[in-house]
Amino acid sequence: MREFLCTATLSAALLSVSASVYAQAPDSSTPPVAKKVHTEKAINGSVLVDDYGWLRDKKNPEVLAYLTAENAYAEKMTADEKPFAEKLYQEALSHIQQTDQQVPYRKNGYWYYRRVEEGKQYPIFCRRKASMSAPEEVMLDANELAKGEKFMSVAALEVSDDSNLLAYTTDNVGFRQYKLHIKDLRTGHLLPDTAERAGAVVWAADNKTIFYSTEDAVTKRSDTIHRHLVGTDTAHDVVVFNEKDERYDVDVERTRDGKYILLHSESHVTTEEQFLPSSQPTAPWKMLEPRREGVRYHADEGNDIFYIIVNDTDPSNRLVTAPVATPGKANWKELIAARREVPIEDIDVFRDFYVVTLRVKGLPTLHVTDLNSKGEQTIEFPEPAYAAGAAVNSEFDTQKFRYGYQSPITPVSTYEYDVKTRSSTLLKQQAVPGGYDKSLYTVVRLFVPAKDGTEIPVTVVYRKDKFKKGENPLFVYGYGSYGITMPDAFSVNSLLMLDRGVVTSVAHIRGGGELGEAWHDGGKMMTKRNTFTDFIDATEGMLAQGYGKRGLVGIEGGSAGGLLMGAVTNMRPDLFKVVLCEVPFVDVMNTMLDASLPLTVGEYEEWGNPNEKAAFDVMRTYSPYDNVVAKAYPAILVQTSLDDSQVMYWEPSKYVAKLRSLKTDSNPLVFFINLHGGHGGSSGRYDAIRERTRNYAFLLTQLGVTQ
Repeated sequence: MREFLCTATLSAALLSVSASVYAQAPDSSTPPVAKKVHTEKAINGSVLVDDYGWLRDKKNPEVLAYLTAENAYAEKMTADEKPFAEKLYQEALSHIQQTDQQVPYRKNGYWYYRRVEEGKQYPIFCRRKASMSAPEEVMLDANELAKGEKFMSVAALEVSDDSNLLAYTTDNVGFRQYKLHIKDLRTGHLLPDTAERAGAVVWAADNKTIFYSTEDAVTKRSDTIHRHLVGTDTAHDVVVFNEKDERYDVDVERTRDGKYILLHSESHVTTEEQFLPSSQPTAPWKMLEPRREGVRYHADEGNDIFYIIVNDTDPSNRLVTAPVATPGKANWKELIAARREVPIEDIDVFRDFYVVTLRVKGLPTLHVTDLNSKGEQTIEFPEPAYAAGAAVNSEFDTQKFRYGYQSPITPVSTYEYDVKTRSSTLLKQQAVPGGYDKSLYTVVRLFVPAKDGTEIPVTVVYRKDKFKKGENPLFVYGYGSYGITMPDAFSVNSLLMLDRGVVTSVAHIRGGGELGEAWHDGGKMMTKRNTFTDFIDATEGMLAQGYGKRGLVGIEGGSAGGLLMGAVTNMRPDLFKVVLCEVPFVDVMNTMLDASLPLTVGEYEEWGNPNEKAAFDVMRTYSPYDNVVAKAYPAILVQTSLDDSQVMYWEPSKYVAKLRSLKTDSNPLVFFINLHGGHGGSSGRYDAIRERTRNYAFLLTQLGVTQ
């Protein structure tokens, strides 16, 4: 079971620590050397050796002492970079509109929006009745919630149909363990109704019934859906569904027209959906289509018709419809056939039209179909690389569709598309103060061949007046897991590098979702090594085309992208000058062999089950922790959080300890542990910027950029 200590316990433990954790006395100017406790595990005809498994015991004072010593050493080693980090921080702030407001959206007679104020860490959630000229109502101020807390995150935020009650969830630790609250917006008072470990939340149409999910206390798997009647004790809530299969998580949502509540059961490769009328919250759930292994589908609804994206004929998906009254596969009618080269990614259904998100050569396109005229329209985007998708569209009866657009050089923009006039109106483009000039930069879209001939999409950005072919430092970002697409997005952090002559890039490697599910399949389980070789080949390809100088390559990845960093650093340490390895999934074998840990069982379908020899043999070839050997490594910064629930702190801790004991170079290896953060680091926006600029000061310094 995952355990964590409160701050007081942590402080007391540190005060009582002994020096036995170290092979030598700790000194902030000397790299910490963790003790070795040799263990062996025989499995699949092999032996897994683990000398640092003891770091998993969070209650052991020696563990906390080691982490504290690593923090002290990291601070000491980067002390000379602090003025540069501060300069980057102030520069980042100069490009951010610190007091700002998102584009309001209308729902049930109110305009809703989120805003931030300069100097405050967290958002403020607001609304105005009927028009934006009405008095502002502050529904929830996360800055107030954060008072006295080291961490604060607001997840679910749902208002009842009559606009009187707000259901929301908060995490004050960073462990992604949320608590459900209900607030009466008429009085501002919190109701006594609360629930622990809450996830998704939806209101029924009666304004008094809530459906919400909760997670298992051990594995953190969302496995149960409850029905709650406002004003009653949540201890007596009805369990309407419990998912027994450990591979699956559950979720609930409400359709845009408000008529139905959908209950999703989802593994990495299979889905199933049930539904009921939102006006009949005690009605039995009706099955849309029973689960079939390997078949994934997701439904939206409009005018009592389900629009279903499904992969039953091809991984690229097709779009079918079915009546709500008889939604099973026997009644499916195909609207868009599957096309391997144009994956279907999403659908948004409205009263008179629907919008399908497709991917063409790895980039999103928005395809609009008028349900009355049957006319079809495509929203075009002009840049060679960009990110686009549906924005908040809360109203069903409308002729307008809102979408977001950005590119590496175009700030986040919100547009409204008029289906009748076939025209888009810019509602807001994120202001970038500090003299930002888009015309100074160039975006290039490449397709770099992998060694097996597969073309890897790569997005490259540089500042024109600072680019010299083959001479610039090159920064490469990658992820490549779970079928997640890395968007070609605008980033102030990138400006900090671009304005100093660094070429920035994103390698859209296999394992991601840029080219659909087939792209994901090409970099998971038995083909996972493609993810790592793609990243190496993409980097080599960019260098060959003059987009960077060999010996001046910096790379970054986090979480599963941290696995990528660890794997490619083991495979080709000579290729990279500096590595940012953040909240990294690096202890693949030990984690995936422990079914009691969060995510493990469900992720057998992503990485493989190492209890099976074939999967074990493949996973062992790339697991970063298991492949660290005595050789020279690049400069490496590793970052984790003590309360990370996705990748436990001990994975990077063990990885760093083993690296320290084996690496033969004198390049810096620093390890920062956020004692009050989660998987995304610090929760406050200013604190998060400080973490990013600290890391980039390290990276840039190693690339020879110090101003």
